[in-house]
Amino acid sequence: QVQLVESGGGSVQAGGSLRLSCVGSGYSRNCMAWFRQAPGHEREGVAIINTASGGAHVVDSVKGRFTISRGSAKNTVYLLMTSLRPEDTAVYYCAASLGSCGSLSEYEFNYWGQGTQVTVSS
Repeated sequence: QVQLVESGGGSVQAGGSLRLSCVGSGYSRNCMAWFRQAPGHEREGVAIINTASGGAHVVDSVKGRFTISRGSAKNTVYLLMTSLRPEDTAVYYCAASLGSCGSLSEYEFNYWGQGTQVTVSS
């Protein structure tokens, strides 16, 4: 059974930082990503990483502020979020793909965590 478990969400003031963690189990592919969904908005991809090669990409809206990285344990990824803004407020989801890790489309991802809330106050 595949499981993705996120942790690390919380409430911070603008300019603060948080680190999200995701631990996956039950699958053996190498593509993991972070998505987020704000109230009234569609879910959007934030960052993607190939956990075998370490190759990673973050979207322009968070570039320079968010960093995705892999852990030493298999199927573990982190999202370090700095200089947080109120518009970063959302539920953040970890996801895993059985595909080639070439796209941040949510339709390319097969497994999802339950989500963790991040709230940034001004």
